[in-house]
Amino acid sequence: MQKSIYFHVEHIYYLPQFTPVLEELKNRNYHCVCLFNNTIPNHIIKSATKNNAFNYEIYRSDEDALTLYQEKKPTWIIFGNNFKHIEQLDSQTKTAMLYHGIGVKDCYYDVKLNQMDVRFVEGPYRAKEILKRTPNANIITTGFAKLDPVFNNETKNTLPEQLDAEKKTILYAPTFYPSTIENIPANWPADFRDFNLIIKPHEFSLTNDRYIKQRKRIDEWKKFSNVYIASADEYSLLPFMQQADLLISEASSSLFEFAALDKPIIWCDFIKLRWRYRGIFTYRYKRRMDMNIMKYSHVAAHAPTYKDMLTIVKNELNHPETHAAERSTVSNELLGNIDGKAAQRVVDYLVSME
Repeated sequence: MQKSIYFHVEHIYYLPQFTPVLEELKNRNYHCVCLFNNTIPNHIIKSATKNNAFNYEIYRSDEDALTLYQEKKPTWIIFGNNFKHIEQLDSQTKTAMLYHGIGVKDCYYDVKLNQMDVRFVEGPYRAKEILKRTPNANIITTGFAKLDPVFNNETKNTLPEQLDAEKKTILYAPTFYPSTIENIPANWPADFRDFNLIIKPHEFSLTNDRYIKQRKRIDEWKKFSNVYIASADEYSLLPFMQQADLLISEASSSLFEFAALDKPIIWCDFIKLRWRYRGIFTYRYKRRMDMNIMKYSHVAAHAPTYKDMLTIVKNELNHPETHAAERSTVSNELLGNIDGKAAQRVVDYLVSME
């Protein structure tokens, strides 16, 4: 039976982290399969697999995936998050954690993520923090595979045609929760009329019923000529990172990914919290987030309110070197080696364990 390596794609936004590793394995003639959650729209799966020539299958539930894995007995399964049936997999199947983002939430350190045969992490800070919590974890520091295409000049770097190539381009990449979407007014593209605005919402903001108010606000922004809204089909942030002169976001993985490109960042502090995370319940918010990540908050200029944002954006674009030293330090610590060879290091380890 041919040896195979499966990638467990619970959400489509895991794929940009997996793709460089898939490509490296393909180059070494390994048989790889993406197992997609059936909640991912079929047209997105077909588009993603056609563009990258991946083999794929679809699962309906974790139990369904387990049955498939037990039947196929792959050599490796690569996960982007926890899988509750790890202990029921065939003893000959090895498991690896390639977390889907840099992670600013405390769930990044969930002990269950470290129970796999190996966990690949970006840089020394995360390796140290994981080993403090789980001393017996098998941690391999590889760098951040998702960014390999950027540093290997493999990503598309062309502005959407409706935007003005003469203007500076701002990428707004809000997370779904806690987010700033609800706290940015409907007419903000008018306030930022001198700039192109690329808005790349999180998948959940575009598809989850819980965030319908966010979609309504995004639809209001869509009416402006200086705005491009990325669709759910455009699941990768990488092309937009390449096109942008500056990033706006909250405490999110995208902030630290963008820092590696050595471009200015605006960190928005005016997030909207649900009532159960406010006031006397702020401890719940702190428990949800990895508060240790705040020691890296100097990677960006901070906008306390929306009203402050335009002035801060202009200052950062006029003086992009202001936080350059901080971006370099943070990238080295959080992302590790950013030489475009993280996927090679992941695959080197997988192959060495055969």
